[in-house]
Amino acid sequence: MKYFIITVDTEGDNLWNYEKGQEIKTENTLYIHRFQELCEKYGFKPVWLTNYEMASDQRYVDYIKPKMEAGLCEIGIHIHAWNNPPLYNLQTKYSGNPYLIEYPDNVMKAKFGVTYKLIKEKFGIEVKTHRAGRWIMDNRYFSMLEEYGILVDCSYTPTISWTKTPGETVEGGCDYTNAVKYAHMINKVYEIPMTIRKTRNIKFVNFSNIKSCIKNLLLGKSIWLRPAINSLEEMKWLSRKTFMESETDYLMFMMHSSEMMPNGSPYFKNEDDIDKLYDDIEELFKYVSMLGYKGVTIHDYYCLMQNV
Repeated sequence: MKYFIITVDTEGDNLWNYEKGQEIKTENTLYIHRFQELCEKYGFKPVWLTNYEMASDQRYVDYIKPKMEAGLCEIGIHIHAWNNPPLYNLQTKYSGNPYLIEYPDNVMKAKFGVTYKLIKEKFGIEVKTHRAGRWIMDNRYFSMLEEYGILVDCSYTPTISWTKTPGETVEGGCDYTNAVKYAHMINKVYEIPMTIRKTRNIKFVNFSNIKSCIKNLLLGKSIWLRPAINSLEEMKWLSRKTFMESETDYLMFMMHSSEMMPNGSPYFKNEDDIDKLYDDIEELFKYVSMLGYKGVTIHDYYCLMQNV
């Protein structure tokens, strides 16, 4: 059996443009029903990896909680350190928003604890699944997940390096270039990496950008199951390739909740863009269903693999 996992980084509006001190809005919560209902149409169960401002929005809770209780989705936790209480000033050195691991241990744990407890209060659950904001992990972070009873993480992005993506006090994030592509244990936490594979397929090369073209032809282009940055044809290619692999039995899709709203991200500016996005997602869902993937949540998959 092959399994299809849908993950949504559930966070405030257009955080790509966030500047320190700016108010973070959550109007995208009014748009997520379309995606949830599309998943239900194909028997898939999205995992809403929820951060502080979204868990604080009662409109989001009122819509998603009944879906969760009906077994139609899962709620996980997602931490963006910069606006997650308690607030703490770092010695700014670089231009990026801070990663959670940039904070002292006690502040790091306090920030995680605030959102963990908020989700527990709002949804009546003990969260078991997690993705780090901006994909950054270290040994301290994994140890903290264990302390909170988090069973599964999905922050690893094989073939991708974040070392040139600055934080506030560090020059860059993790280098997952050679990370294991398949689910595996890291101490007591089950790591389910994003589905990303490289290809040198010439039809996926952008010849209008010479530098990118040469790099992709020489080193390969990383293809995600991520409609903001990869085309429908690329995502179908990835779905086929993964289905044929004997080493893995899952396919992981990801997007951001704010991408479901016009002008909620740099990628989809208006209603026409959103309609095109949903056309592509539905075609992908049809294709994945045709291949024979079965929809599961992250925790479902963990239980299947660990015989829980």
